[in-house]
Amino acid sequence: MKKILIDSGPLIALFDASDKFHAKTIHFIKENNYPLITTLASVTETLHLLDFNRNAQIDFIEWVYRGGVEIVPIDNADFARIKELTEKYRDLPMDFADSCLVFLAERYNLNTIATIDRDFSIYRIQGRKKFKIILS
Repeated sequence: MKKILIDSGPLIALFDASDKFHAKTIHFIKENNYPLITTLASVTETLHLLDFNRNAQIDFIEWVYRGGVEIVPIDNADFARIKELTEKYRDLPMDFADSCLVFLAERYNLNTIATIDRDFSIYRIQGRKKFKIILS
């Protein structure tokens, strides 16, 4: 089954009613029929950026718990490729959460990502393939 990667931007927007992408993200979540996947790095980033509202953080944690998104683990051995990606895109700079998502795209042969981050228009999967971006 096709899966869609999801970055922290839409996850934050989903739980922050003041975010300019809030309505668009809610519409996407309601209409999407594919499983969403992310990493613990994106979950951590989301919780950090929702720190202005403890209730939003709790609601996000509940949503994850109830299966709103699948968290795919990153293992020690995966850090070699994550390091390569971070070095390749150091001029942007690529943050850890983004490098983990590009890594997952390569690992699972995925190219669709829900993001509001323009950097994903620059990142390439295995150095060649462009991402199909939803939401930006």
